[in-house]
Amino acid sequence: MVKELVIYPDDRIMACGDVRGFDESVGKLFDDIIDTMKAHNLTALSAIQVAHPFNMFVIKRGDKYLEFANPRILIKDKEFKAPEKSSYYPTDMSIVVPRYEKLKIVYEDRFGNTKYMDIDGDKEFAAIFQQMMDFSLGGTILDRVGKKEREAFLEALENDGVIPMAGEVCPTFSKKDYFVSFADKLLFLMGLSLMTPLFNLSKETLLSIYTFDKFVFPTVLLLMVGFFLYAFYESKKYRQCSSCQVGNNIGVVVKRSILAIALAIAAYFIFEKALQ
Repeated sequence: MVKELVIYPDDRIMACGDVRGFDESVGKLFDDIIDTMKAHNLTALSAIQVAHPFNMFVIKRGDKYLEFANPRILIKDKEFKAPEKSSYYPTDMSIVVPRYEKLKIVYEDRFGNTKYMDIDGDKEFAAIFQQMMDFSLGGTILDRVGKKEREAFLEALENDGVIPMAGEVCPTFSKKDYFVSFADKLLFLMGLSLMTPLFNLSKETLLSIYTFDKFVFPTVLLLMVGFFLYAFYESKKYRQCSSCQVGNNIGVVVKRSILAIALAIAAYFIFEKALQ
């Protein structure tokens, strides 16, 4: 049965998992993928590109349709550059992607039997195989190139009418930066407040400063929660923007949260002693 293709910016290609049980549904899905390839004249297609979140794909080699389930690359060598297209991006444009010519792979067939394959000397097949592997790992050809190349490709798609709005392209400024900016200012004030007991201030003044620190600490943590939630929203909206991905923002949250905790602990010991 011919399936509907998942087309950019549909984010259903973001993640998939390995095939666990090799029953008749696996063979049926392989058959559907092949039918879809024939209907759209495609040389390769992954299950995730027809909205089935499984690590499996088919590549046409000559007159044969080669089926791969749960593939893994064991060895890769001989890097080269390959101009590539993808049915996920409905355009005739191509983009140059770094690939490897020599591969040793392991995979399973539709019945769950383990197979091995060596690819060497067939750059086209090697490039297609690695492109399909990218889909199995939740990525596309644009995740293999630099930011400038990625933005230029998406801008060209927009000009071709593939992308309806420029807002879907990676933003130059993110509202989540407001969370970080405000949190940094509060952390700076917390650090500055730790020096106040060194001056000849009244206990009432020190108590007010300590109360301020007690308020700032949970505020910073809440700001980091807000930052993370907005980062997650952007990772869905601007998938091809590497700076929008949640994984790249975890460090921001962890670093500032740890600093806030350290300053709060320091404030407790310093002010408790100063107020005795």
